[in-house]
Amino acid sequence: MTWVLRGHRVLVDGALRPAALHVDGTRIAAITAYDDPRVDAEAVSHRVEAGDHVVSPGVVDAHVHINEPGRSEWEGFATATEAAAAGGITTVVDMPLNCIPATTHRAAAETKRASLRDQLHVDVAFWGGVVPDQEAGDWRDLDGLAEFGVAGCKCFLCPSGVDEFGHVAARHLDAALPRLRDLGLPLIAHAEAPGPLDAAEAALALERVQGGADPRRYDTYLRSRPEQAEIEAIALLIELARKHRARVHVVHLAAAGAVPLIAEAQQQGVAISAETCLHYLTFAAEEIEDGATFAKCAPPIRSADNRERLWKALADGPVSMVVSDHSPCTPQLKRLEQGDFMAAWGGIAGLQLGLSALWTGASARGHDVATMARWHAEATADLVGLGGRKGRLRVGYDADIVVWDDLAEHTVQQADIRHRHKLTPYQGRTLKGRVHQTYVGGKLAYDAVRGFASRPVGSFVAVRR
Repeated sequence: MTWVLRGHRVLVDGALRPAALHVDGTRIAAITAYDDPRVDAEAVSHRVEAGDHVVSPGVVDAHVHINEPGRSEWEGFATATEAAAAGGITTVVDMPLNCIPATTHRAAAETKRASLRDQLHVDVAFWGGVVPDQEAGDWRDLDGLAEFGVAGCKCFLCPSGVDEFGHVAARHLDAALPRLRDLGLPLIAHAEAPGPLDAAEAALALERVQGGADPRRYDTYLRSRPEQAEIEAIALLIELARKHRARVHVVHLAAAGAVPLIAEAQQQGVAISAETCLHYLTFAAEEIEDGATFAKCAPPIRSADNRERLWKALADGPVSMVVSDHSPCTPQLKRLEQGDFMAAWGGIAGLQLGLSALWTGASARGHDVATMARWHAEATADLVGLGGRKGRLRVGYDADIVVWDDLAEHTVQQADIRHRHKLTPYQGRTLKGRVHQTYVGGKLAYDAVRGFASRPVGSFVAVRR
């Protein structure tokens, strides 16, 4: 039976306006005027009134590390998807590494899917992986991942930090990209080149011999991953994308200095895109205190000027989407007692705070709700191959909906955080925008007053391109 959610500020076709969403099963069956007679028809089972709160498409977070199976002590599907639902996220796409086995072949993907065990509070899709072991001209692993339904395949151009996910060189991508192109899958890439990283490490090693390069100072870690590493890697990816006429996507862009390369390539018709992350748009290197290893990630958070240039790249278009890159670990791995940036695990936990963190920064810079939705719902859904059913409020689309107050402010407290470990640089920060309700496939996944659905309402989503 159909039910209706209506409000005075519903995001439809790029504008907030009074409207009523008619939900039949898992899909939006109709979008009518707020006061359309059908809203009160006998066939409508119930009506939800959003009032003046914003009603927008659920966020599609295309970059999340959930780590289950294998490292579920870092994070797991139950806690991660609870955090997502509480943050207005209705779909997450899980990365192929930090879980064991890594999602580099179909059997590993099936193992991960089996671990879901009806514990999803939001919908989940998977990325596959490209690693050196798949070389030698035999791409059955990629074929199997495509048949399984991954959104695309990820590679690292530098060491990933885990042994089971090796990094690739140009020769590997020369072989893999034509196959991915023919399968219709994008390559997504961690873009830092080893050369500049190795040179930076050698320079820091010399400093340490001379009594410098204090590992407790954030500047030491920042200098270990220079902007040039991103620029060099992205130049290579552009060259390969052009050569093979393949779709390539740069994940977690931190270096604004690479934006002109991306923009020029896009203007020339190269199929390359880029995302940046909430933490690069929120924090700045100058603000990170000595020993605050919860702020370590790779690539690193750079300067305040760099942050503003990333915002401009979003506004101008070369960077088209924003993701969380939620990458938690156990608190022990963050080495907080030592405050050692060089030894601590790199990764920031912030999945639940994505909508409010982005809205805080976007609204302060004059951006509106529709623009934000393009960055974290529409463009991300399109990237992962779900743009025909998610990321927009349209007839026939999944009824993935978030109702939120764009004026309300809240201070991040550990007690409110739902992901497994509460350590996050957002702790104590005041953010704008509070989620009231999250619907996944027409079902209430989260309500700020009543909490979570008694039974998880999310499901695994296979991507068919």
